[in-house]
Amino acid sequence: MPFFESFRAVRWLRTMNLVLQAVLFLTFVGGLNYLARNHASRIDLTRYRRYSLSPETLSYLKNLKQTVHIYATVTDDTEIPVEVRGLLDEFVHAADSSRGQIKFEIVNVYQDRRRAEQLGLEQPNVLLLVCGENPRAVRVDELYRMRNEGGRPVPEAFIGEQVLTAAVLDVSSPERQHIYFLVGHGELQPDDTNPARGLSSLRNELQIRNFKVDTVDLSISKIPDEAALLVAVAPQSRYSKAEQEKLRQYLSTNAGRLLLLLSPGINASQLGLDDLLLDWGVLVYDDVICETDPVYRTDDGDLIVKHYDPKHPISQPLINYNFYLRLGYTRTVYPDPSKAAGSGLTTTTIAAASPTAWGEVGHRVGLQPKSTNPGNTHPIPGLKPEGQLGVVVASERVAPRGNLAFSVRAGRVVVFGSGDFVANQRINTAGNEALFLSAVNWAVERDAQLNVPARPIQRFQLSLSAADLNRLNYTLWFALPGTMALLGLIVYWTRRK
Repeated sequence: MPFFESFRAVRWLRTMNLVLQAVLFLTFVGGLNYLARNHASRIDLTRYRRYSLSPETLSYLKNLKQTVHIYATVTDDTEIPVEVRGLLDEFVHAADSSRGQIKFEIVNVYQDRRRAEQLGLEQPNVLLLVCGENPRAVRVDELYRMRNEGGRPVPEAFIGEQVLTAAVLDVSSPERQHIYFLVGHGELQPDDTNPARGLSSLRNELQIRNFKVDTVDLSISKIPDEAALLVAVAPQSRYSKAEQEKLRQYLSTNAGRLLLLLSPGINASQLGLDDLLLDWGVLVYDDVICETDPVYRTDDGDLIVKHYDPKHPISQPLINYNFYLRLGYTRTVYPDPSKAAGSGLTTTTIAAASPTAWGEVGHRVGLQPKSTNPGNTHPIPGLKPEGQLGVVVASERVAPRGNLAFSVRAGRVVVFGSGDFVANQRINTAGNEALFLSAVNWAVERDAQLNVPARPIQRFQLSLSAADLNRLNYTLWFALPGTMALLGLIVYWTRRK
């Protein structure tokens, strides 16, 4: 009998087949581990990408120039919460491609006393960030937004990304940029806690993003040299000639940055800003935008804005997270079509009302709001977006540099048609906050897109008594293996028959 037809050859072939299957299985598992270790990636399938780092944070981490060390303190009885550990892993992973990196280390303050003393750490549940000579400590409970429930604080939302990003910026930035709010003309104030006219919540949001916030009255002082950005929120009276000249010089000569939030009710000429706005290619209409489509109105009459420029950096967070703007009284703001593109000025409509909206002026002569009233504002043909009224416009001037082939930026201005959309009672709308902070980042050239929404806390806890736990252990130890053994015996007995 030939060897390959013998039972001995069949047994060898069967053995070799099993060995090859085992080798292939081990190779497959090893390959998966190699790919997971060296080319790991994660996909967030949640609707609003709640478990991904925001574009703002990714931009900051991508531009890190120094390594930031993060030390997390624990004890034998405490552990880092799962949300915090996951967030730290995301930061480390995101900073891998930058020149600087984020290093993460866990320090047990009781077992590793020498290491803890070197770092000056004594308490558990603390994150210590160190970059060069700059340290900053953050308590773990600061990463949560708490609510009072029966006299006991209960975590409501996880805001770790906001807090940790601010801490990374704080220790890695050599100096903080300074934002000045204009005062002296009835503008909304950053220290005011009033729900309708205060900006204290906005001030806090700017401060945790490593900005210094202050005020300046142009009627009695000059614009500070360290001013990275000026903000005027809903001015109510005219800027004097001297103040207008200070603003013009700041923007043109010093390549300054300005955010203007202009409420309806007083036109640009009455504010003394008409020449300045025309110089920057922005038209501000003396109207109030009306809307009849309930899709674009709230129950209390606020305007809902869902149309944004698809490419501008300011509008990207709104598009990425499907945010909408909730605006009170709003006026029309448009790029000036007479400004030629070759003048070095670029104006863009960042956000626009719906196609059914119009700018109403009839109320000034006692007419009921109606789209056909004489003098109303309607979309200008040829301007983008087609058939819609602009509510936010960004303008940037790029100046040629001598005889060189490239140009330099000479200033940036963003004009909003609503004045109180960042007040304390409206800033909590995700779109309002994202738009304003994104405009700030664009204006000061942080080159980042802003949105760091709080993450929901989802925890599952299984409560078992000691007896239940014993039964579960016995089930896992004996029931499942016994069931498999019984099935094996049944198959064996069936095949013998």
